[in-house]
Amino acid sequence: MKVRFNYTEANPGAFQTMLKLEGFNRTSGLDAKLYELIKIRASQINGCAFCINMHTKEARKLGETEQRIYLLNAWREAPFYTDKERAVLELTEAVTRISEQGVPQDVYENARAHVGEAEYVAIVMAVNTINAWNRLAISTGMFPEQD
Repeated sequence: MKVRFNYTEANPGAFQTMLKLEGFNRTSGLDAKLYELIKIRASQINGCAFCINMHTKEARKLGETEQRIYLLNAWREAPFYTDKERAVLELTEAVTRISEQGVPQDVYENARAHVGEAEYVAIVMAVNTINAWNRLAISTGMFPEQD
């Protein structure tokens, strides 16, 4: 596997714009562990090995358990997530796969039962940002390096 090119060098303005989005997400009030779960789950759906590798490491640094990280792709069947986390993961999946069926009303209502309007927008921004990072990484051929 070989990186196609370094997008941060090819277009620094695009990279700086992504960093601004990341900065917004980090100051939006969204719980840091939940933000990492969002990033891991969206990256799993998109098949972005680079981002899965990065964000599982970040989640562990924040104290996330191995078990919850390993079971994230099967969160519906795992009893280790709160109702709020489940609602956010369901919303993450819907927004990541938005072309398939939009965000169904029941997914919206479930999320809104756990978060207010401002947090809902923060979650959607977080999902949008990781989806953009995934698309940058995949399309430019980024891959994780072995530890």
